[in-house]
Amino acid sequence: MVISAALGFAAGIGITLLLQRRRSALASKRASKDRFIVLNAPQLLAWIDAATQGWIILTPDHSIAYINDRAERLLHIPPNRLVRGMKLRDVLDIPALEELIFSSRYQLRPQRCEWDQQGTPLEAVVLPGSDECWLVLIQSRQSLEAQQQQQERWVSDVAHELKTPLTALMLVSDRLELAVKEEDTALVQRLQKELRRLQLLVEDLLELSRLENSLPQDDSEHVPLTLEDLVDSAWGSIGPIAEERRVMLQLDRSESGPLRGDRRRLHRAVLNLLDNALRYAPEDSSVDVSVRQSGGWWLLSIRDHGRGLSETDLTRMFQRFYRGDPSRARSNRSGSGLGLAIVQQIAVNHGGRIEARNHPVGGACMELLLPRDPLG
Repeated sequence: MVISAALGFAAGIGITLLLQRRRSALASKRASKDRFIVLNAPQLLAWIDAATQGWIILTPDHSIAYINDRAERLLHIPPNRLVRGMKLRDVLDIPALEELIFSSRYQLRPQRCEWDQQGTPLEAVVLPGSDECWLVLIQSRQSLEAQQQQQERWVSDVAHELKTPLTALMLVSDRLELAVKEEDTALVQRLQKELRRLQLLVEDLLELSRLENSLPQDDSEHVPLTLEDLVDSAWGSIGPIAEERRVMLQLDRSESGPLRGDRRRLHRAVLNLLDNALRYAPEDSSVDVSVRQSGGWWLLSIRDHGRGLSETDLTRMFQRFYRGDPSRARSNRSGSGLGLAIVQQIAVNHGGRIEARNHPVGGACMELLLPRDPLG
């Protein structure tokens, strides 16, 4: 019995050790297989092409073996110019970069330099490789803030350039409507509708540009006013559309909300918020508005009775050109996609903010917070 038990115990240990060895061998084989994965050249080049950094691969004689689109844009190389296979010095006159490449050949470590390329501040890192090849990484030294400001100026300039020809086209379309045959009237009316939409987009771009370039502390245009009067005035502007859809304004008039601000711009902010609520309000419903004190703030709350906001809406709705789920809208009217971005900037310029949430019993709720008049 003792011998049998001992033999069984020994056999069990042997089987266990054998299984452990087999598992270890499989794991080692799997790890070895993963360790020796080789990526193919097309995949690597596809990743390089998609990189946000400029890439240049140079051969031992300083010829360009590969360059991605980002590098060409940063170096202002025309997209129709084929530079692969050409010597770097025949394509670009950048003495600092050439010196860096020669230096990396002898020091065999990464080198860095800076220079201005047609007004764009750039930096490059040269990485020496095998067989005397080099990888040159290029990126802009402009801060993200400076790049954003440059983009905003560009948008503003484009909007200014578009304003005059759009006005001329509207005048031509008005004359054309009187001259065309009856069967072509619908086409001209569609043209006028699209031109009006483009005009609205250009006007909103210009207004947003002016807001972003004005100082938040500038109160030279501020006058005494009340949020209640702003709501009444703004609703009067969209009243005919509201009546057509049988949507009523329910304004709680228990507090008027006196403050100081730019009347024109605050009117625009309230108008945009009411128009947004009307766009998503069902027919035969209401847009509910209230004004409340909240510490040192006035809280203007505007609520519709629509389907409410999605998670994406809540995180992105104040971004430029963001449009929510079209199935939420109860109106066929389309805006420029800049209305809520303009509201946000007006609020910031008045020392306030705009927030959005879903109402507990349904619908979307926009809340505009503005500082109270300390003298009011």
